[in-house]
Amino acid sequence: MDSLNASEQRELQSIMERKQMKEFMTMYSNLVQSCFDSCINDFTSKSLGSREESCVMRCIDKHLKSSERMGNRFQEQNAAMSASGGLPGR
Repeated sequence: MDSLNASEQRELQSIMERKQMKEFMTMYSNLVQSCFDSCINDFTSKSLGSREESCVMRCIDKHLKSSERMGNRFQEQNAAMSASGGLPGR
């Protein structure tokens, strides 16, 4: 990124931010759809029942914790690869 001028750096930063937002929105949409499909089954009321609400809360908590754990593992792998000088098998 050092070889880019200031304008190119801003443009690249903007592209990366849009890509990250799109990935976040996709992940969020998948989370909502997954928890809805798993937990919501009574359409006779416009509000959530207590069982549905607790199911949704557990579902969201589970997804967030697994996402956090995966992020931590990726960071650990990245640090290990950086320390060893590159990708495994090279």
